[in-house]
Amino acid sequence: MTNAIDQEITTIVTPRKGVGRAFQEFFETEVAGSSILLVCAVIALVWANSPWADIYFELLHVEFGFIIGPLHYELTVHEWVNDGLMAFFFLVVGLEVKRELVVGELSSPRRAILPVTAALGGMIIPAAVYLIFNFNGEGARGWGVPMATDIAFALGVLALLGKRVPPALKVFITALAIADDLGAIAVLAIFYTEQIIWIDVIISLIFLAILYGLVRLDIRRIEFFVVLVVGAWAAMLLSGIHATVAGILLAMIIPARAGIKRKEFLATGYEKLDELAGGDLTTDSMIHDPQQMKAIMGLHEASRRLRPPGLTLEHYLHPVVVFFILPLFALTNAGVRITDGFFDTLLSPVALGIVFGLVIGKQIGVTLFSWLAIRSGYANMPAGVSWGQIYGVGWLTGIGFTMSLFITDLAFDDPILINQAKVGILVASLVSGVGGYLVLRRLLPAAEDVVSWRKLPQKQTAGD
Repeated sequence: MTNAIDQEITTIVTPRKGVGRAFQEFFETEVAGSSILLVCAVIALVWANSPWADIYFELLHVEFGFIIGPLHYELTVHEWVNDGLMAFFFLVVGLEVKRELVVGELSSPRRAILPVTAALGGMIIPAAVYLIFNFNGEGARGWGVPMATDIAFALGVLALLGKRVPPALKVFITALAIADDLGAIAVLAIFYTEQIIWIDVIISLIFLAILYGLVRLDIRRIEFFVVLVVGAWAAMLLSGIHATVAGILLAMIIPARAGIKRKEFLATGYEKLDELAGGDLTTDSMIHDPQQMKAIMGLHEASRRLRPPGLTLEHYLHPVVVFFILPLFALTNAGVRITDGFFDTLLSPVALGIVFGLVIGKQIGVTLFSWLAIRSGYANMPAGVSWGQIYGVGWLTGIGFTMSLFITDLAFDDPILINQAKVGILVASLVSGVGGYLVLRRLLPAAEDVVSWRKLPQKQTAGD
């Protein structure tokens, strides 16, 4: 029995397999969520151009909040979604980034060089293309809008191609998009913060520092966590730095590794299982046998400590973000008025800069910088992936949507510029998604010609 248990437990604690399962779950959730995201975006677009459009825009500006003593804290529905709920989105993004940095595709320079370099190209070139249209113009501040990639939609389009897509290509675009998110967050924090109230920043950091101490001491009182997280978020919001940055900082202090070593876990597991196996264990025997209950609780505690806190939190929050928060974000942000002057709006410098930045800039940046990384010898081509497929991925990264819409609201105050940017984002995302699908559909092998990707030589993978 011991050998069987050892084999089973060893399977649980094998890092590479665990990461593989986490990636597969992440991929499947993102793909499913992209469908709901698309539906909500379409609903917002139709509603904003229907006879009930006034109701849509009035709902976005309904204010509600709370009062604590002399403090009156109210935000509009739109602000609660963008400044409040989206903090959870950035928390999950932060957890994904940290996981990739610790045990994933970004965990070593050799593994990270290709997706990070590709992401860098996919940020620099689109921003440069945008500035060609808007340099010194009223829309110049929006250069960060075409830098972002919407991972949910990109993976959703990739999923339409089924088993024709090599796993290494899925891993590449996921790691690229996560690196892209990290870059977009840095841009957001550095370039889209106008005025900082440092006392509020310090208060937020104090809350986070206390939270860090509780995590390290393995104190898990939910009421403490709620107070500290809300306090850190509110203080960051009042500081002038966007509140979602608190979500990123929170993710950085949550451990990404297990809190118990393999040897200690196995020793505890064997001890508690032997105790239970030596007694008369039934479905209700532990109710009357305190020793059995103690052994079960000890086994449960050891298992809890084996599961990394970051992965656990990501596991519970990711579906909430993908199936509730992001669709709600799409519903409150994708409502663009399409009037008789739609083509004039589309031909504005802001919209053109975003369209050309996302559609052209992304594919050039991702492909060119990937070529430079591989040509230099610092990175390898992923197994089973061709240059044409890398180019196709460049198209898919032009689907900006979530992060692009988010940065739009930070970059512009003028409703006209915001509307122009949103039109550009929606058109560019549609063109990039369709274009990427058609390119990859043509370049990927036909379904009947697909070989077993597992049989491909692994020495060529980007992770080597």
